Amino acid sequence: MDFGFSAKGGIISVSLKDRTTLYNAYMPFVKGGGLFFESSKQVKLGDEIFVLLQLLDSPEPIPVSAKVIWITPKGSTVFRPGIGIQLGAENRELMNQIEAQLGGVLNSQNPTLTL
Repeated sequence: MDFGFSAKGGIISVSLKDRTTLYNAYMPFVKGGGLFFESSKQVKLGDEIFVLLQLLDSPEPIPVSAKVIWITPKGSTVFRPGIGIQLGAENRELMNQIEAQLGGVLNSQNPTLTL
């Protein structure tokens, strides 16, 4: 699964271009909402990062400021290496948009990249 991850000058670009990829990345159990994306970028828990999120068919990337709350290190035998971010209250509209895009699959029992 290609998450279209890249990092330039402290800005991380993430592309979630289809509903399956978005479902796999979404972390509804995180207060305020969260996203997980594959990455080998070196970050620490609690780091504030800036993400440019290309969401499905959005014409422009969505700028998001978020906190690192999950790190799966390179070499993990259980999960893919990546970063989980918590979106703040200022991103509530984005979370509403994501949940609307996911619709009925939100309550799916299919595994995601984090659970």
